[in-house]
Amino acid sequence: MTLREPESINLDTPSGPMRTLVLRPDGDGCYPGLIFHSEIFQLTGPIRRTAAFLAGHGFIVALPEIYHEHLPAGTVLGYDAAGSETGNRLKTTKVLQGYDDDNRAVLAYLRDHPAGNGRVGAFGPCIGGHLAFRAALLEGVSATACFYPTDLHKRGLGAGQNDDSLARAAEIRGELMMILGRQDPHVPAEGRDLIRHTLAAAGVNFTWHEVNAAHAFLRDEGLRYDAELSRQLLGQTIDLFRRRLG
Repeated sequence: MTLREPESINLDTPSGPMRTLVLRPDGDGCYPGLIFHSEIFQLTGPIRRTAAFLAGHGFIVALPEIYHEHLPAGTVLGYDAAGSETGNRLKTTKVLQGYDDDNRAVLAYLRDHPAGNGRVGAFGPCIGGHLAFRAALLEGVSATACFYPTDLHKRGLGAGQNDDSLARAAEIRGELMMILGRQDPHVPAEGRDLIRHTLAAAGVNFTWHEVNAAHAFLRDEGLRYDAELSRQLLGQTIDLFRRRLG
């Protein structure tokens, strides 16, 4: 499908307006909605291209700026030391409730979208994978794809670095797709084992994809990009969302 011109909107949250980029198919129809959480660098070129890929397969994709309380609207951090420092600092400056409030605002927007079918899912890489996991804890999220979610195994999200994401796994009612790389130092083997065992013990409906890849292998810039794995796993992601969201 071809796409409409991207739309930038502001969604109301308890901590102020949240700039959100919306991509959707160009044409009549009712499409499922996807909340797409970015890496710590916000809405970079690779993130926007991945969002366009998803939207082009028949979804309304909404990308919130995850640090909207702390950075001017439209800020994109660089894939460099300065960008990493800022993104990682803000990751544990923002309060956990703020991330959840953002999820609720975007999901409400997608459910009520005039071109939507009322069904919603979640997607994200890196911190975005963790934020997508937290979206999966909310009612009505039918499918979620988490690419190498950081800090999930060590409760490191938000101010105080003591999140309850994994501890609440039994609350997930939709289907979960977990994608992790064996060469990812951010989620080592013991962390991957903890996540997998916790999901299984909680009775979550999930699939587990552990691949030979580094962190950020989905990002189509830099030496860690794996085009073939990205093609395969994004294809499986599309299959999941079509099957569960219509």
